[in-house]
Amino acid sequence: MFNQQNRKSRQHLASGGARLTYEEMPYPTRLNFYKDPPPLEISIEEFEQFALDRMQTLLTAQMRNLTPEQLDKTMNEAFKKYMPMAPNIKGSHIQTGQLMEERKKDHISHFILRLAYSRSQELRSWFLRAECALFRYRFEKESQADQVAFLGLQNLSWKKVSDDDKRLLKDRLKASSFKAQDIVEETYFEVDFEKVPGLVGRRQVYLQAGKAYVPLADQVVLVLEEFKERLANALELTGRALPRMDEDDRLMPVLNNINKQYLGREFTTSAIAGEIQAQDVDDLKVHMPLCMEHLHDELRREKHTRHGGRMQYGLFLKGIGLSLEQALIFWQTAFEKQTPDQFNKNYAYNIRHSYGMEGKRTDYTPYSCKSIIMNNAPGSGDHHGCPFRHFSAPNMRAQLAAHQVDEFDTEDIMRLVSNKHYQVACTRYYEVTRAKMLGLSGAMKGGGLSGGEEMVASQELIEHPNQFFEQSYLLMKNKNASMNVENLEVEMMDGTAPTPLQPTIQGGYQYKKAGTA
Repeated sequence: MFNQQNRKSRQHLASGGARLTYEEMPYPTRLNFYKDPPPLEISIEEFEQFALDRMQTLLTAQMRNLTPEQLDKTMNEAFKKYMPMAPNIKGSHIQTGQLMEERKKDHISHFILRLAYSRSQELRSWFLRAECALFRYRFEKESQADQVAFLGLQNLSWKKVSDDDKRLLKDRLKASSFKAQDIVEETYFEVDFEKVPGLVGRRQVYLQAGKAYVPLADQVVLVLEEFKERLANALELTGRALPRMDEDDRLMPVLNNINKQYLGREFTTSAIAGEIQAQDVDDLKVHMPLCMEHLHDELRREKHTRHGGRMQYGLFLKGIGLSLEQALIFWQTAFEKQTPDQFNKNYAYNIRHSYGMEGKRTDYTPYSCKSIIMNNAPGSGDHHGCPFRHFSAPNMRAQLAAHQVDEFDTEDIMRLVSNKHYQVACTRYYEVTRAKMLGLSGAMKGGGLSGGEEMVASQELIEHPNQFFEQSYLLMKNKNASMNVENLEVEMMDGTAPTPLQPTIQGGYQYKKAGTA
């Protein structure tokens, strides 16, 4: 599959671990900037499985608002299941067998997804954000010795500060650090100050003559920026090269399928609100994501919506518990300008078809966020799509203002939108608006969490409109039943806070591949 590019690497693996120098090792640490394509061949079956396993790991790496202990537990479970990556043997640079296989899979799977996610700016944006989250976690968990060794092999334009210079600057370096440390023992790099604007803004580094002196303890910021810049450039180059692969009938179907994969719940059998009636839909609008709320409002205003809107909204309603019988009642009532005969002639068949009762009898599933963002963009007069992706900036701001999102949070959300982080923006919108629903005054500003605000902190990125609905519904149900803010604060203090992904708090979801039990 991939061309052979490193004979020593292949000989090393084939021999089961021939002794090489550190610099000659194919994967001397678990860290990787993925500068060169992987050198080894794999089968089509491995190609697809490697990609799906990495996607599961990337989804986990983007989980939000977890304590360090919760994040470690969640990430370790994902690594163990999908992408094992054992550390180096203490006191030895010689790696053999299983470690090389694990790191080879990491290398190959990254490049597979790089191919799959280079076709559009939206795909590149998602992949870049996800890979940066994974790389940051891995870098922070790597031993300091392997961090230093890894950076030493990257040909970075960073000047390592000598011990003599550190002695001369000892007092100034110590004054710029929030932590007491042995300056001479600490590793420092001298870099252009523009590379670390966050550290400069927080006055966490010493500046002299346009240079910033970054300690290893804070170096993750610098390393991550380097990783992000390199990967962003590589994705652009890959995107321009992809048209040359269009005639490859082995890879392109697989790649096109991978970037459309949604690995979460399909929302076909478990309606969190139970079976709902047609007349219940208006009251449930409060729990809907902005895309579905917009479709609902336009349906009520125009007494009609086009096919794209009917499919997106109709399958969403199916997923929250609207049965076929009640769906027919809901849509016929909504299309009040149509006579019963006109409705049955023009629309009833399509509704029955979406419930698997006509045609091929396919039980259609609600659209995921990725599907809504990437497919069937709305045209003039359409109301389907993702507001964060398809609304103009003025329209998006107007929608946020209508939902009483304050200026600070509006700018935060619009910044995410401008960077094409549409699902992150939707997740932030969920947190801000649910906080207001709970009456948490000023809660969630800038992503801060304290006290009862944990109730609205979405631990998972919003990947599906029905996920948004379930989290909101469960949040309000639990709040109204027994969990007020004061009770939650007591639970947090006595150490009995629920673990991540526990649906009693916020409708957490155990993600699985479609079609598995």
